[in-house]
Amino acid sequence: MLNETPEDQTPEDENDPLWHRALQQVGRVVGLLDRPAMALPKFARRATFLTLLVLSAMFGAMVGLMLVYSVNLPQMDDLIRYRPNTTTELYDVHGKIVGSFALERRVVVSYSDIPPVLRQAVISIEDKSFERNSGVNLIRAAEAAYTDVHSKGRAQGASTLTMQLARNLFLSAQKTYGRKAQEILLALQIERRFTKDQIFELYANQIYLGHGTYGFEAGAEFYFSKHVRDLTLPEAAMLAALPKGPEAYSPIKYPERALRRRNLVISEMLSDGKITENQAEAAKGSPLGLHLEPPPNSIAPYFVEEVRRQLEKEYGVEEVHGAGLRVYTTLDLDLQRVANQATLDGAAAYERRHGWKGRLPNIVLAGEDMGVYKHPDWTQPVAKGGYFHALVTSVEPKRVTVKIGAQTATMVPADWLWVQRPDASSFLRNGDVIYVRVDSTPTTEPLHVVLEQDSGAQVSMMAVDNSSGEVLAMVGGRDFALSQFNRATQAQRQVGSSFKPYVYSTAIENGMKPSDTVVDAPTTFPTPNGPYTPHNYEADYKGTMTLLTAFAESRNIPALRLADKFGIRKVIEMAHRFGVTSEIQPFLPVAIGSADISLYDQVGAYTVFPNDGIRIEPHYIRKVTQADGLPLPETMPKVTEVISLGVARQMMQLLQAVTQFGTGAAAASLKHPFGGKTGTTNDYTDAWFIGFSPSITCGTWIGFDDPHQSLGEKETGARAALPMWMDFMKVAIAPHPNETFPTANAPKKQLDVPMPHFPQDESVLKPSPPADEPDPDAEDNAPASAKPGPAAKPAATPAPAAPAPSAPATPSAPAPPPMLQQPPAPVVRQSPPANPPAAGAP
Repeated sequence: MLNETPEDQTPEDENDPLWHRALQQVGRVVGLLDRPAMALPKFARRATFLTLLVLSAMFGAMVGLMLVYSVNLPQMDDLIRYRPNTTTELYDVHGKIVGSFALERRVVVSYSDIPPVLRQAVISIEDKSFERNSGVNLIRAAEAAYTDVHSKGRAQGASTLTMQLARNLFLSAQKTYGRKAQEILLALQIERRFTKDQIFELYANQIYLGHGTYGFEAGAEFYFSKHVRDLTLPEAAMLAALPKGPEAYSPIKYPERALRRRNLVISEMLSDGKITENQAEAAKGSPLGLHLEPPPNSIAPYFVEEVRRQLEKEYGVEEVHGAGLRVYTTLDLDLQRVANQATLDGAAAYERRHGWKGRLPNIVLAGEDMGVYKHPDWTQPVAKGGYFHALVTSVEPKRVTVKIGAQTATMVPADWLWVQRPDASSFLRNGDVIYVRVDSTPTTEPLHVVLEQDSGAQVSMMAVDNSSGEVLAMVGGRDFALSQFNRATQAQRQVGSSFKPYVYSTAIENGMKPSDTVVDAPTTFPTPNGPYTPHNYEADYKGTMTLLTAFAESRNIPALRLADKFGIRKVIEMAHRFGVTSEIQPFLPVAIGSADISLYDQVGAYTVFPNDGIRIEPHYIRKVTQADGLPLPETMPKVTEVISLGVARQMMQLLQAVTQFGTGAAAASLKHPFGGKTGTTNDYTDAWFIGFSPSITCGTWIGFDDPHQSLGEKETGARAALPMWMDFMKVAIAPHPNETFPTANAPKKQLDVPMPHFPQDESVLKPSPPADEPDPDAEDNAPASAKPGPAAKPAATPAPAAPAPSAPATPSAPAPPPMLQQPPAPVVRQSPPANPPAAGAP
């Protein structure tokens, strides 16, 4: 050992940096080597010098690399303030989840909510030394480096949980040595600032588990429909198996591969002494046990889409999809299920009335593989009473086998009896895509289904609470998976006689009474472009009749006479006061329903009558709070007085008469106070019923997306739309068996919204012109054929639309919407028909 003289020794300060002391030591060694007394060979001195030089260069290079890779690394303060994207959830009026929005579907939980069995499973398979290492496992790193060298690639990651967390939070998934160096630096910083429990909590909420789910709580809810704290050993092992390859080991896509990976996790837990051999054997012998949670938006998808649009407009896309908002909506999930079933059953009943049409798409003829075919509506959970498209896999004369997703179903002759063909092979073949109704519980194997038909007829329904304007249920079509176009809010269709309440409201506001008379007789109305001679739906005339009877029986001539007397412009103005937003041209045939209006507008307008003349704007949201419960500013619904109390009470007499002895008399079988109006367009292209009880207003529509396609002869509002309305309302009124409409002298109805001050009833009345003065609107009372309608107003964004027809008196509604998975377009504005209907139907 070399000895130093006192003069060679220099005092060292223990507070000096380590690098400074190291350089001092190197200097001493070099100084000693230069002494003659050393008598070392020259080559030894030179080798020592070169070695020190190389080591210095390597040290400098490492320092330089660390500096390079540390540039732009996030600070740990960013991680302290970090808030992951969380799911915005929508709740119904009973607190049930009805939908959600998320860029990353995640539910944040605390460390204490993560069960020990899951923590042990994750540590055993991902990072056995997690509790002991400092964020970097040098032994694993060396093993990985050796594997990388011999495999001539970067096969091993050697990432600890802390390194995985660093990568998932701040870095890309690119496999480079540079990214690995950044991982190491970040992992060391994270270990310095956070405890092991905090690191595991961050990891457990951040890790991706496939199918859009992030974090173990969201994974447990998605794969097993339970909270993470309730996981069993096999379930915990399955979730722990996913971080290595969420898609490659997906238990949905690759169940056998996922099972092997899960069992590997269990074996690792056994080798680590976390479980016993008996527990391991039992866990390995159990199936995957998936219990997939159905998409939360599947029950009320059209309603959820309307909420999404409104939220994004008010708060922005990023806030809505990533801030974990809590949205308390107006939806009643129980009533929504009733609305879904009522509309689907109504459409099926319509299809059966018109017989088997065939024209089925065939997968085999289209060159597709039946083994991999998936219909869009197979993403919905299978339930008894549900309607699905099914793939025919086997056809025998008396037995048909079909596939719905992963489940098999069968049919026998009784299930297609309505087709009136006893031999199934005469109208079905392998590869056909048919429409069926599930007639057994989902656990039955095989399922029992009944043949139905989907020829393209569409339906819509919307229900509103009268006292608050809250939308309780909404159906925008038969199948959201095929078409996201919302026919309740975006389609403006010809409304038929359901427009007549605006005509009669105008007449009563101008001094007429339900007991006044009007003549139902042949007549011709002069117009600047020639005479207009309308007809009733029925081929008869009843002479002088009261307004009440004319309205209840939906006679066309009386409605046209009233519109002609008071002016069609006043009628249209009245419709706009009721909340109708359509652009309506001042042509007399509008009085019997040639106007195009959305179901949303019609339902909102009809709430005015049971509300004693007050309109509350239909709305979807009660309140919105942040993730921490802090409420966001609320937007109150618009409240307006449309007609006076006196006018509203008199109109109620007319509307109740419809459901008592008029065109909607079938509703009387429910033995409950109702009011409403049927609507049928020329050529039976649209069928409506808008009606209400004292508490709820509901509207239904049925038709084809092609506005020129007829539903068929005699498919009136009373036949095609009213039964759906009745199926819904008999459930909706069940909680209100004793409700009644107010009597003539009863005080004004109290509503559940803040009421602005309205003027006295007399101030809203508009006097009619003296009988001997000409009506200033008379010159505009020309039929639609006398004046060309303007071109359809383009929508703000691309939307399915069709030009106005040149001759047929049918609605100019949107063309069939494209069946694409994209947000639907805004409301489609349409022009009035080019020619008047020959006769409006009730």
